[in-house]
Amino acid sequence: MQDHRNLTQSEIDQLEKNGCSCTDWGLVTVKEGFDPRYVRESHFSGKVEIGIFEKIFSLPGGLQKHAGINRGVIHNCTIGDNVMIENVQNYIANYTIGDNCFIQNIDVILVDGMTTFGNGVQVNVLNETGGREVHINDKLSAHFAYIYSLYRHRPKLVERMKAIIDYYCDKHSSDRGIIEHDCKIVNVGYIKNVRIGSFCKITGAMKLKNGSINSNEYDPVYIGRNVIAEDFIICSGSTIDGGSIISRCFIGQACHIDHGYSASDSLFFSNCQGENGEACALFAGPYTVTHHKSTLLIAGMFSFMNAGSGSNQSNHMYKLGPIHQGIIERGAKTTSNSYVLWPAKVGPFSLILGRHSQHADTSNLPFSYLVEKDNGTYIAPGVNLRSVGTIRDAKKWPERDRRKDPDRLDCINFNLLSPYTIQKVFAGVGILKNLQAVAGETSEFYTFQSCVITNSSLLRGLKLYEIIIHKFLGNSLIKRLEKTRFKSNEEIRQRLDPQGAPGLGEWVDVSGLIAPKSEIDDLLCKIESGEITKLKEINHVFQKLHQDYYENEWTWAWDKIQSFYSIKADEITAADVISIVEKWKAAVIGLDEMIYSDAKKEFSLSFKTGFGADGNIQDRAMDFEYVRGAFDKNPFVIATLKHIEEKRALGDELIERIKNIQ
Repeated sequence: MQDHRNLTQSEIDQLEKNGCSCTDWGLVTVKEGFDPRYVRESHFSGKVEIGIFEKIFSLPGGLQKHAGINRGVIHNCTIGDNVMIENVQNYIANYTIGDNCFIQNIDVILVDGMTTFGNGVQVNVLNETGGREVHINDKLSAHFAYIYSLYRHRPKLVERMKAIIDYYCDKHSSDRGIIEHDCKIVNVGYIKNVRIGSFCKITGAMKLKNGSINSNEYDPVYIGRNVIAEDFIICSGSTIDGGSIISRCFIGQACHIDHGYSASDSLFFSNCQGENGEACALFAGPYTVTHHKSTLLIAGMFSFMNAGSGSNQSNHMYKLGPIHQGIIERGAKTTSNSYVLWPAKVGPFSLILGRHSQHADTSNLPFSYLVEKDNGTYIAPGVNLRSVGTIRDAKKWPERDRRKDPDRLDCINFNLLSPYTIQKVFAGVGILKNLQAVAGETSEFYTFQSCVITNSSLLRGLKLYEIIIHKFLGNSLIKRLEKTRFKSNEEIRQRLDPQGAPGLGEWVDVSGLIAPKSEIDDLLCKIESGEITKLKEINHVFQKLHQDYYENEWTWAWDKIQSFYSIKADEITAADVISIVEKWKAAVIGLDEMIYSDAKKEFSLSFKTGFGADGNIQDRAMDFEYVRGAFDKNPFVIATLKHIEEKRALGDELIERIKNIQ
């Protein structure tokens, strides 16, 4: 480096007096201001560059350490300013170490030959035997991985995407590693071919091999005790701790892997949590959460999902091997000891109770319960819409976004209701009405995808689906007309015009990103044709679609409003709008009242069982209230009541604003 110079003879003498040695002192250069007093009992070989030592590190408990190199073996390294290296059992080789790093009690840190630091590692997601492999990289988004793994029916697209990844990997390959500035690496065993980002803290890890830790100042990464990681990429804000073992894994932004979690050939995207259990060939989209020791997630695709204890799936029928896969769409939950035999597909925001082996596809029956009964699957369509848990989940996800990195890899749409889910609601209405038409409206049971729907469940499902359609379409209409004073029906019609924004037709959930399928197809065609050739260009398109969501949503909603309410764009009047808003008010308030009733169940007498130890019924009620709070003071209950009033006022405000338009 230009600001480095050779050692003086007096500096060499001082270093040797301090117990240091070197195969060739002529290959060691130092920065002006270098003080040899802070380098002791160390050996140097190859080309070594050393900065200055002026900083004093304050350690927990009050101990202070001056920057320097004590008992180190350094080969072919560049060491920045104010670095502390102490007690290297073996050696550090072929690394650039940034300023203000603290490295103590380590075995070996080395790069051996050319490496891509985990970029390009093949992860056999969804199918253990291969066929849906994703080649991970620093800039991998959930959306890129979704397309790359699932769109194998477009081989040219996959080939082009692989070429884009290969280009990125080649560009970032090196025979020299980097530990960026302000890192802390203490009590660590073996680190080989690992790139470590700034402000990373690694404490007590056993083995890290062939990976990238993309820590930064905004959102540092922490890797803790007894962690073993091979062939990996860990993104900003993530924590890997508690003896967890990961192999051939991508860990996205702000993930938390802890308490001995074991994962192989798996992808975890933003805000995922894995504790105690196991994952294999898992595609964990944003907010996939599993906490329990007995839970195995295997060969499945999930997002916004919470796995109950003992949840399990099977991708192996003991015939042709572990070749089966399953998709559980966004927002699903599994209860304790649930089981699904792949292949299967479960619709969004569904609840899975018990064991299911029918290989059903309920993707067009969203918000359903799948209940085991008589060794079969009973479906209760739409019933999860009135669950307080569903609404609570939808509210908590944005609040629990732990990402602090301004460069967010995943574009996450948190909306419970969207064109994606409502198109499935419309499809669900069609399915249920078709069952009625075929089997008769008085039939006691209906069969769908080898599953059973009772007559009462079907009727209730139709009612709930109609309510949620009114709610979504009304929401969109009110949002479109807000904050505007209209003088005529023509002005209303002009505002309702989508102005050519895309959005008609089918929508897709690309693992967290909700977008029109037409726009995703356009992106894929541009990749296939070679018009788009870089990862950052692809990610830019995802970000633009995410940014334009509400404009595109309106195009879809306006089309559905016209067909559902039998109105025409060039004929709609203020009276039509008022009629829709009145239906919306009834739907919103009716649904909130169902949710309120569902919440009230948790404060019933039976739920107070076990409270008020050794006391009477009054003691039980008082103990329950002190622990759980009173029903009318519960924050969610208060929020639900407030929501009813706010929505009623919102609808009334729009009606008042346009009621005099003729």
